[in-house]
Amino acid sequence: MCLSIPSKVMKISEDETTCTVDTMGVQRDASLLMMIGEELNIGDYVLLHIGFVMNKIDEKEALASIDTYKEILESMDEEERQRAILEDDECPSRGSSEQVASSSEQ
Repeated sequence: MCLSIPSKVMKISEDETTCTVDTMGVQRDASLLMMIGEELNIGDYVLLHIGFVMNKIDEKEALASIDTYKEILESMDEEERQRAILEDDECPSRGSSEQVASSSEQ
């Protein structure tokens, strides 16, 4: 199962086509091509899917969701946590923005 955990925007590229987000302590780059025309600022919370920022979400809702994810993780033993992380990393819908771009060009 692929989860979309709220991520905080940490940095926005000069050309505003990519950003760096923090997802519960893990930083990654994401494409902003789906957000053209939308206002996005450092500190905003967003949801990602296959490497693209899909939408901006309310900070209060984002923090509540993150707290729920933390509660779920705390209730799991170490083996369950590792399995959940591996399953999410292997999500067939997950891919880099380059993979998505090349797929859409075909």
